[in-house]
Parts: sequence; structure tokens; C-alpha cells
Amino acid sequence: VQLVESGGGLVQAGGSLRLSCVASGSIFSTNAMGWYRQAPGKEREWVARITSGFAIYYADSVRGRFIISRDNAKNTVSLQMNSLKPEDTAVYYCATLRLGTIPSSWGQGTQVTVSS
Repeated sequence: VQLVESGGGLVQAGGSLRLSCVASGSIFSTNAMGWYRQAPGKEREWVARITSGFAIYYADSVRGRFIISRDNAKNTVSLQMNSLKPEDTAVYYCATLRLGTIPSSWGQGTQVTVSS
């Protein structure tokens, strides 16, 4: 499976960004997909996931601000990020998930920087 993220950038606090991840090499519609992030000096953390059945889960830190979605026709999973905070600054990665929650493939990541 190959995953390619896009959409990162620099934004002021309170702003929005939309990340996208295009998958190839697998039957996308059968995979749960997740977004993770890693800030400098910190471990990679889970942000959100969406199952093949479109069930959605969020980390407490982003619930109410971020929206994950998927378009199986385009093999794409997206993350709409609203009301961004400086603490959202990180490299964001998408991942395919096995058994619903275990990352099995990673993209290369896209940098999100939120200025105060």
C-alpha cells in the first residue's frame, strides 16, 4: 500500500487546513484509515480514524475541531482541521489500519504549523 499525504502548511491560530491522503495498491474501501501526528520531541499520537463502515473516532484533543472523512471512489481519506491551535503543530501522517486500530502502512507525512 502506498499513501501520499498533502495539504499541510502554515496557518495562524484559529485558522483551518484540509489534509488529504490518497491510497494505492490495496482495496481501499475495505481498510480502516487513520490520521496520526508527531510533534518535535514527542511520540507519534493518534488523531482520528474512520472504519470501512464509516464509523468515526477522535482523540479528545481534536474532537469538535477536526473532521475525518473518506471517499472510496477516489481512494482518499481527508482531515478537515478547524480552530487550529499552536499545539496542533506537527507532522501529520495517514495510515492504513489492521484489526481496526493497528497502523500497518504509513504515508510520508505532511507538515502543519500553527502560529500564535
